[in-house]
Amino acid sequence: MRLLTKTSTLTLLSLSVALTTAQAENRIDTQLPGAPELAAYGDLAVGVQTLEITNPNQIDIVKIDPKAEKPAELPRYDRKLTLEVWYPAAQGATGDTALKAYLRDAKTEVELQGKAVRDAKPAGEKYPLIIVSHGYPGNRFLLSHLAENLASKGYVVASIDHLESTYRTQAAFGSTLVNRPYDQLFTLNEMDRLSKDSGSFLNGLVDASNTGVIGYSMGGYGAVITMGGGVTQTSIDYAWGGPHGTLGVHKGGSDSHKALSDPRIKTAVAFAPWGMNFGFWDAETLKGIERPMLFVAGSVDDVSGYEGGIRAIWQNATNANRSLLTYENANHNAGAPMPAPKESFKFDEALKFNVSEHYTDAVWDNARMNNIAQHFVTAWMAKHIKGDAKADAFLKLLPDANKSVWAKNDDGTNKPEHTHWAGFPNRTAKGLRFETLEKGK
Repeated sequence: MRLLTKTSTLTLLSLSVALTTAQAENRIDTQLPGAPELAAYGDLAVGVQTLEITNPNQIDIVKIDPKAEKPAELPRYDRKLTLEVWYPAAQGATGDTALKAYLRDAKTEVELQGKAVRDAKPAGEKYPLIIVSHGYPGNRFLLSHLAENLASKGYVVASIDHLESTYRTQAAFGSTLVNRPYDQLFTLNEMDRLSKDSGSFLNGLVDASNTGVIGYSMGGYGAVITMGGGVTQTSIDYAWGGPHGTLGVHKGGSDSHKALSDPRIKTAVAFAPWGMNFGFWDAETLKGIERPMLFVAGSVDDVSGYEGGIRAIWQNATNANRSLLTYENANHNAGAPMPAPKESFKFDEALKFNVSEHYTDAVWDNARMNNIAQHFVTAWMAKHIKGDAKADAFLKLLPDANKSVWAKNDDGTNKPEHTHWAGFPNRTAKGLRFETLEKGK
């Protein structure tokens, strides 16, 4: 048994004080001492700006009465989306690094702190695009820890506020079911357009031809559809779903669903994608996914389901190379939500639960989950967006981290029996699984 020295005790005390201070400031950029290698921020400065975009003439799902007779003509509206865009900034950028965001209770506005400088001058290069899609309900800041981290590594990251699906605009669930894939693709189109607009800060900054999608929960649901997983007739027929069959636009094999396929999207990461546990896909419709996907799950997810939910999507997407990262004994919040802001630690009478539960996990620490997610998403995007072959070292792993062995020589080289997960410090690759299936399997 090792005993702590006075020096090491003081060091731990200093770390504890530092982490307490970071939490008090609602930090989204926390890097724990045992964080895996690729969780670290990149070398690029980061800027952040807010954009408003409008998708015209969309079906107004909220105004359709599912109990009334189907109208001869479905109501239409201009669908407004707010984007938070993180991007590589010119070196030396200084200024405001605060983000203003509402909590799950839809009424408490808090201040988040990260590294991104508001309205910083963009770097003078072109970078791949990543689109981030939150849960139901959620908002564009829910995965801000990941968005900012990726921007520091050479990506432009556009995180969407999905209308009728945010904390403050939450409305009929059918709107989320129908609109998620459309919102993701419209954001891609607008980011592409603005990258060619001399009046936009995005001019010359975005390589939209090389795009990835990251979705959490209902954002993951949208990502599965966007990547080719058309929905079943069973899901279209749900009385609580898209009213009057409006979800049929995403039916597997339909012309409207095939039209969603966009070659600019090279890959997607789906955290806890919802839907398989309610029959939204089956083995046949999931064959429509033909590009690489990473799935992230908690093994006791009671919202999206694990064995019959997230894991089943991964297993049945047989026309794609795909991997599954599992946090053992984690629930629905595995990896995706930012650390719970201090103001969220309160019981809300309207919600009937403590607001912090929207962000936290009963077993895993938020920042620990975030760091692991940052590590794996960094490796995944480097491989599938940037074509970096070195990323394979962090993705070809012994499936069960608990069975990996740390065995190093005195000079730091690996012994033959060394199977420890690459990038994880000794004794930190625990409670995780990383499994891979190749196309056709």
